[in-house]
Amino acid sequence: MSPNEPLLQSLWEFLPAAGIFFGLVALILALHRYTSRRQLSADVRRTIVPQLLMVCCGALGIILTIVALPLTETTRGQMLALVGVVFTGIIALSSTTFVTNALAGLMLRLIRHYRAGDFIRINDLFGRVTERGLFHTEIQTPERNLTTLPNLYLVSHPHTVVRSSGTIISARLSLGYDLDHHRIEPLLAAAAEQADLQEVFVQVIALGDFAITYKVSGFLSDVKQLLAAQSNLRRKILDVLHQDGVEIVSPRFMNQRILDGAAQVIPEVQTSTAGPLEEEPPVPEAVIFDKAETAVRLDQLQARLADLSEKRKALAKRRDAAAKPALERIDAAIHKLEAVIASSRKALDAEDS
Repeated sequence: MSPNEPLLQSLWEFLPAAGIFFGLVALILALHRYTSRRQLSADVRRTIVPQLLMVCCGALGIILTIVALPLTETTRGQMLALVGVVFTGIIALSSTTFVTNALAGLMLRLIRHYRAGDFIRINDLFGRVTERGLFHTEIQTPERNLTTLPNLYLVSHPHTVVRSSGTIISARLSLGYDLDHHRIEPLLAAAAEQADLQEVFVQVIALGDFAITYKVSGFLSDVKQLLAAQSNLRRKILDVLHQDGVEIVSPRFMNQRILDGAAQVIPEVQTSTAGPLEEEPPVPEAVIFDKAETAVRLDQLQARLADLSEKRKALAKRRDAAAKPALERIDAAIHKLEAVIASSRKALDAEDS
């Protein structure tokens, strides 16, 4: 017998375990590459299913490797028991963070209460959802900063989601008792209509010691311009009330000044040589929620790509002459969409770096 034969025999006995181990490692790496490089939307690229599959593959790989090792039944049973104890200890020690956040993330996915691009408010935090992961949810605040929230926090705290079909925006204003509400309410309604709001209504919400508090509200259909619409509503209120000669000061403030009886506190209209007075201000959402906008656009592009792929499959089954040019047009559109998606993915990944 050659002196190398025992060594080769030992290596041969370890070959099945090594094959299982390296095979599962290759599977995990392929799955990771699929989730990181495949043209998926920002809300799906870190979806729960691939992450759970990688965790399960890792645990399965350890168990199968131990089973395939050339060990005695007693030793194999002890190693499997040790692995079970380790996994049980890890789950027990991290149950308040790791497992609970994963279960909370799964719960949020099942409820489908919000998606990427939606405005969301949790306590004093407000922003747009940019990403939903297994353990966390990321939102972009009006300061353009990215805030990561554990999924357990979202499940255990009430949160408000602005509906994508439209929302009600409002503004409050305090005016003195010397101004008749029959005069003020139509002016506030006119201001809201000039701000392109629908179904406008005005409420008297408080009768204070020194002033009446009004609230004007209206329906906004384009929620992507939420911040700009709120600012525009307040601006229109100022314009309409000042043009009608209404002072926006409370009696408490007036009592601290010495004014002539006919004096009014209305700013003079300033003329500008740079452009018209009614020039629209820049929309802040394009700068503030840039990552959220990219995530929403990526979702829309993915939906469009899936629709074109389905149309291409249907055309590929046809045998007539008209199907060939249609297939060429769809292929060109798919190629163009894939390039745009790749560019958007790069922009989104740059936000993460």
